[in-house]
Amino acid sequence: MSGKRVQSKHKIDRRMGANIWGRPKSPYNKRQTGPGMHGARRGKPTDYGLQLFAKQKLKGYYGSIGEKKFRSYFKEANRLKGDTGQNLIGLLERRLDAVIYRACFVPTVFAARQFVNHKHVKVNGQVVNIPSYQVKEGDVIEVCEKSRTIPMVIDSIETPEREVPEYIEVDTKAFKATFLRIPQLEDVPYPVQMEPNLVVEFYSR
Repeated sequence: MSGKRVQSKHKIDRRMGANIWGRPKSPYNKRQTGPGMHGARRGKPTDYGLQLFAKQKLKGYYGSIGEKKFRSYFKEANRLKGDTGQNLIGLLERRLDAVIYRACFVPTVFAARQFVNHKHVKVNGQVVNIPSYQVKEGDVIEVCEKSRTIPMVIDSIETPEREVPEYIEVDTKAFKATFLRIPQLEDVPYPVQMEPNLVVEFYSR
């Protein structure tokens, strides 16, 4: 990953005022102010401010998804039966790049997006290079054979910073993961509190 990408990723941490991926190297661990010369000085946030912050945090966590795409996730979540906030989390966790990240095949969500883009991943035996591809329950996701010797993949599998959540089953020897079920918010191992209910309020204004 380029230095610029790493910097922008860390800037998200500082802007959000949280180590949103729970990574040991986040500069937020050392410097807990916003980016810029004096850091962002914040007053008491408004309801709108809290909703906007919740949206930016969730968008940022999944690799800074574009606004148009993120809004489409909300619309789909709203259309589905059940709780819109829970549905939104389910749609985000079904992204192929999110599953690759959760399975610990790569170290970051940004690396996961690039990894899928570069045709290193198969779903049910077929190469898929769309990071936002929606994985279904029972789908088998694997790292392509030619990509299994990439140092980043080997390092990520051998020294995972994260535990694999219960809704994904991983066979590290075979470089395969099975998406077992769509998770609820409480199943997802976010290092910081995510508030999809506030995101729903933001778009429902």
